[in-house]
Amino acid sequence: MFWILAISIALVAALLIASPLLRRGEEDVTARPNDAEVYRDQLSEIESDEKSGLIDGESAGQARAEIARRLIAASQDAPRKSSLLRRRQAVMLAVVLCLVVPAGAVALYSHAGLPDEPDFPLRARFESPQPDSNILIRRVELRLEEHPEDGRGWEILAPVYLKRGQVAESVNAWRNAIKYLGADARRYGGLAETLVVSSKGRVDVEARDAFTKILELVPGDPRARFYLALAEAQDGKADAAIAALEALKKASDPAAPWMEVTDAQIERIRAEKEQAAKAPGHPTQDDVAAAADMSDEDRTQMIRTMVESLDARLADDPQNFEGWKRLLRSYVMLQDPAKATEALKRALAAFPADSDNGKALISDAKELGISLEGVTE
Repeated sequence: MFWILAISIALVAALLIASPLLRRGEEDVTARPNDAEVYRDQLSEIESDEKSGLIDGESAGQARAEIARRLIAASQDAPRKSSLLRRRQAVMLAVVLCLVVPAGAVALYSHAGLPDEPDFPLRARFESPQPDSNILIRRVELRLEEHPEDGRGWEILAPVYLKRGQVAESVNAWRNAIKYLGADARRYGGLAETLVVSSKGRVDVEARDAFTKILELVPGDPRARFYLALAEAQDGKADAAIAALEALKKASDPAAPWMEVTDAQIERIRAEKEQAAKAPGHPTQDDVAAAADMSDEDRTQMIRTMVESLDARLADDPQNFEGWKRLLRSYVMLQDPAKATEALKRALAAFPADSDNGKALISDAKELGISLEGVTE
């Protein structure tokens, strides 16, 4: 039954492909070769030569007769030969498509395929003693639908989901694993790192909490120390971040696998710190010294003036990413949510929400508690 169906489908497909070729062969019957046009041109040339006196009338008549004979032959015999040749080519190609290709496909499948194997429906795949990985994953998922309290099942699925690119599902699986199996440094580590992947490299509040839990369970854990240092840098505390990373280097073996990435992050944070120092609105040493002797009210007014100056400069220099980050934090510090939201809208006009910088701005805004309503629409 399988072979009859397969061959029938192959033949129908081949006929559908070959039918235009057969029609084209029929259309070619009316085609005319180029020889007839050449002979007609020669007749015109003889007439022109006779009028100009290059040849006499008798020679011209003989030449006309010979060319006329050839013209008649070219007009009658050659078209039939040409169209016949083209039609034969079309038929041969149609035969190849209708017979040779399907026959070759059948021969190849009979050699390399499994024509004698029985059907393998989905239910049989689930019951197979050696199912593939997708079936195994689905088995666990089906069990968790009936027994969501199975923490071990969630723990198995979490890293699998991450490898498959299902980041949100992986985060949920790690949360459930911790919920049902309890606190464990490895589970918190899986959750935290998956959260970092989910937020495009940023260490959000939940990830920080998870890394802090790891340090409570395993004091000095290098992975947790590394990511918490990055969180300090994301908060604008470059000096604290560099100090934490330097401390991690000092406490680690020089051959530790994380040393190279730690050095790279120290260089990056230092470079960003230097760039931020050049950004508009950054207080000078004189500003800091003057603020130390001010009253709280005067100090707040000085800060507000600096923030307004930064805001005005960003209108002229909207591509200053660090400036926008500082402006958002400044308005939150001044407890001015309306201006913070308005600044975020302008920042996202310069750095679209789907860009890396735009995503970083939105992540900062979430952590700062800035309303996103109507901002990313």
